[in-house]
Amino acid sequence: MRQKVFYSILLLFFFTLPVEAQCAMCRAVLESEEGQETAKGINNGIVYLMIVPYILIGAVGYFIYRNRKNNTNKT
Repeated sequence: MRQKVFYSILLLFFFTLPVEAQCAMCRAVLESEEGQETAKGINNGIVYLMIVPYILIGAVGYFIYRNRKNNTNKT
């Protein structure tokens, strides 16, 4: 069971699709730029900022799971 979860998470990290995370207003302002480098930088920044809450929620969920599993094994 643990190996399936581990390999599933590993696959999710290696097989990702590029996404565009800009809001409509940001996109309209940044599309007028010539080289689109600023737009790419802002898009990457938004994606990185979106990752942090998911990592925190995953870590909290893991610790809750581990604590509940340890408590059920003690009784």
